[in-house]
Amino acid sequence: MRTRLTFICAGATAATKAAAFPHDEPLETRSLAAVAELARHAIVSGRVLSSPSLAARQTAEILSRDAGEDEALADWNCGRWAGRQLADLEEKEPEAVALWLSDPGAAPHGGESLVGLFGRVGSWLDACNGGERRIVAVTHAAIIRAAVVNCLGAPLQSFWRLDVRPLSVTELRGDGKRWRIRSFGAAS
Repeated sequence: MRTRLTFICAGATAATKAAAFPHDEPLETRSLAAVAELARHAIVSGRVLSSPSLAARQTAEILSRDAGEDEALADWNCGRWAGRQLADLEEKEPEAVALWLSDPGAAPHGGESLVGLFGRVGSWLDACNGGERRIVAVTHAAIIRAAVVNCLGAPLQSFWRLDVRPLSVTELRGDGKRWRIRSFGAAS
């Protein structure tokens, strides 16, 4: 059975705009309008799943009234760094940030390491492949980046070289054995 998996990156929040680590917060007013515009033009078909975060739930609810939550789609847990700006952390904790960026197994923030994130997303992808025909997953840039790296079988460090914009669309196709990338980061 072929599986079509469409990732939609949740709309922007104040943390997104400030280049801050994920923090459970609502969509910005402009993002609410952008999601409403997307909903007018997009045809969302299939099972819609959402990260449990407020921004992802808001995005999913505007796109589909039947969205369900999936913990595996939760944003990257960056522990005590949640809501803090990377620039501030680079100034106050340069060694911790350097370790986090260079060692995929490190979690100096007390949250989830890149290895942990990659494993969580990989397990979720494996569970989806060959199952339901169409899945729409409203989630976060880190989850989508991890899915693409997983799909490519690329080194974990390539995660840092991918950029996923709010409300962009990434499509994967699964044949029950492996995933293929149909499109990456397309404008919504």
